[in-house]
Amino acid sequence: MSSSKFNELAWEIMCFQLQNLQIYKQWQNHYFIENQSEHPILHQLGINFQPSFLPIQFFKSHTILTAEESINISQLLTFTSSGTTLNQPSKHLVLNHAIYETSFLDGFSFRFGSPKEYCIIGLLPSYLERSGSSLIYMVEHLIQLGKSGSGFYLNDYEKLWGILQENEAKGIQTILFGVTFGLLLMGDWISMHRPNSSKLLYTTIIETGGMKGRGKELTRPELHAILKQNWKINSIDSEYGMTELLSQAYTHPVSGRFVCPPWMKIIIQDPMDAKSWMGFGKTGRICVIDLANIYSCAFIATDDLGKVYEDGSFEVMGRLDFSDIRGCNQLI
Repeated sequence: MSSSKFNELAWEIMCFQLQNLQIYKQWQNHYFIENQSEHPILHQLGINFQPSFLPIQFFKSHTILTAEESINISQLLTFTSSGTTLNQPSKHLVLNHAIYETSFLDGFSFRFGSPKEYCIIGLLPSYLERSGSSLIYMVEHLIQLGKSGSGFYLNDYEKLWGILQENEAKGIQTILFGVTFGLLLMGDWISMHRPNSSKLLYTTIIETGGMKGRGKELTRPELHAILKQNWKINSIDSEYGMTELLSQAYTHPVSGRFVCPPWMKIIIQDPMDAKSWMGFGKTGRICVIDLANIYSCAFIATDDLGKVYEDGSFEVMGRLDFSDIRGCNQLI
């Protein structure tokens, strides 16, 4: 997708959502009514207008849906964040599930190629143990397209390790989506029970973040160093996704930075001023334009801190101080 086409679609979607999403219109009018002209830093990022970004917390307190008056909300596909017993979970109502499926399938293919070429495995305890997970919905669909042996494996480490070893022996490419604490627990099991196993050469591990309060939060370099050693693998990939987004970014195999699919873009906002933008390589609040969020909100100010680079790739540096701890990729 060209920069001009992205701008055209983003502008059309913003206008549509300002007309049909009351809370977004109120946010726009309150903070941005006087300033919709082109901004120099946004221009460098390929954006020729100045969008307003809805704080992600509104997904906890409001119904974020552009057609709520003409549809039975109870019948919609609804994703919820894991949250905690002390915090209100986010809720994302999906008017058209085909858009989400197209987004995550095309996004996966953009980074890895066709899911049909892989054995797809999910090691996602806690996500499987609750309803409403967008990650489970995505991985389940990828599993259905994957090769023999694809599936969810909860706590049966021996069976999962057997599948990986069989795929390694046959040269079958395997992708394993794993929540952080699940990967750490199985890594400990491998170190204890299979310490002399050969390196995994045909397996790609994608950590999706999330300690779920089950241990110390680790920096990404610390986490990946532990996982590489225990899993006997040369590198670890990561996914940047969340309940409020219908698109995902994956890390680049060389730079290690997140790369968006063509219909998703990252802009860095000054955490202290919602009208100010940070240039390349400067740390600030991660704002996301996700064109797949047509019927919710495509312009979201997250609670993550990060920086973006000239090639459009980005890093996640941590969390805003006032943020609730969330399950989706909160590693620093």
